[in-house]
Amino acid sequence: MNPTLPTSGVPTGNVSDSSTGTQHSSDSTEPTNAKRLREAFRKFSTVTASVVGSPWAFAAAVAAIVVWATLGPRENYSDTWQLVINTGTTIVTFLMVFLIQNTQNRDARAIHLKLDELIRGMRSARNRLIDLEDCTDEEIAQLEAEFKNYRERHHPQPQPGGRANGKANGNANGNAKGTGKNAKPPAEPVERQAP
Repeated sequence: MNPTLPTSGVPTGNVSDSSTGTQHSSDSTEPTNAKRLREAFRKFSTVTASVVGSPWAFAAAVAAIVVWATLGPRENYSDTWQLVINTGTTIVTFLMVFLIQNTQNRDARAIHLKLDELIRGMRSARNRLIDLEDCTDEEIAQLEAEFKNYRERHHPQPQPGGRANGKANGNANGNAKGTGKNAKPPAEPVERQAP
């Protein structure tokens, strides 16, 4: 969690300890060293994920493979020659899993918070979709079926022949009654929960 962002909507500050002259954060019980380590790892994983995802990193990896492959005949394709690439790639892959997972988790949390804020701020949105990631698989499957039914009712799949609603079934423009470009689908009932 970013220590500069308040968690409750009320700005938090630092509290001075008059006996020692040191400042303590008022919003956390996590030791300072753990916070520093977490922040250092966050910065390191962000930079590493950015660098490793660049075209230059890919080019460097390809160059390393080419160098390794060209050394094969010189090393008589020995077990040591094969062990170098196997060990190197295993170590890099093992470490990158943790760095990239850290970045992915943080990005996913940020996206969920942004979406939750948008849902909370919209009058017509269903507030039960906030924290959807914490729902059971059955609840998610039920919502998925609900959205699938909505899509089928309001955006029918094309029929054989290339049109969802052909001219025979609608007006001269090929649109069914009430489904022109500017027509709006019928409103769905909105479930509103208290914030």
